[in-house]
Amino acid sequence: MRFVVKLGGAGLEDRALLMGSVRAIAEMVRGGHQVAVVHGGGVQLTRTLEAMGLRSEFRDGLRVTDAATRDVALMVFAGAVNKRVVAAFAGVGQAAVGMSGGDGMQFRARKKRTEPDLGFVGEIASSDPRWMEAIWGLRGVPVFASVALGFDGEYYNVNADEMAAACAMSVKADALVYLTDVPGVRGAGGEVMRWLSIDQIAEMVRTQVISGGMLPKLAACREALLHGVKRVRILPAAAAAVLPELCSARIEEGTEVMVA
Repeated sequence: MRFVVKLGGAGLEDRALLMGSVRAIAEMVRGGHQVAVVHGGGVQLTRTLEAMGLRSEFRDGLRVTDAATRDVALMVFAGAVNKRVVAAFAGVGQAAVGMSGGDGMQFRARKKRTEPDLGFVGEIASSDPRWMEAIWGLRGVPVFASVALGFDGEYYNVNADEMAAACAMSVKADALVYLTDVPGVRGAGGEVMRWLSIDQIAEMVRTQVISGGMLPKLAACREALLHGVKRVRILPAAAAAVLPELCSARIEEGTEVMVA
């Protein structure tokens, strides 16, 4: 089976959580599955920008990205964070190949049109899975940083949740899993929703039950399900050990997002 796993937040910052995630993914590969990883690194980027005297601004969960911020994002995401994830895989004996979306022109971006303008924030316009197929053929794990090359020759900062969904759609994944800092999607009463249909999302946005970074995440979940991805689950990074059992056993952790 094919899986796309998105890593982010504390799952990248906390070494124990990161190692737990890569161990689970390595086990999936040993079990014969093909797994691609997409990661962000927003916490690391914010910290680096602050050290450089640059301010971070967000709108609807997306980072406003001027040229200077974009260049730092490229350095942090495709550099330090990406290579840290690759090293973590090496630490458990699993070969991984770290890339940005621009490498091999695997993911091409276009500027995200918003009002007000977000700068160098992009969305995936096209994808080519051939490089992923080649890495999988060698039993490796492709690891993507969430930046992609535009048709105008510029690199764009792409929300990692959106890029993970685009990756899953590109390879017709059996499952897309978001490993997060939270136990799942919380309802109006604060309870973790074990099941969430995409029809419920719009009302939850309207009533502000969900906001901030959960907005692009759930929008990405919806797109993936409507474009052929069979399963989408939001799972706490602390529960990454259940990944190998995701499609063969009942999992109580996190939130399953469904078409209906």
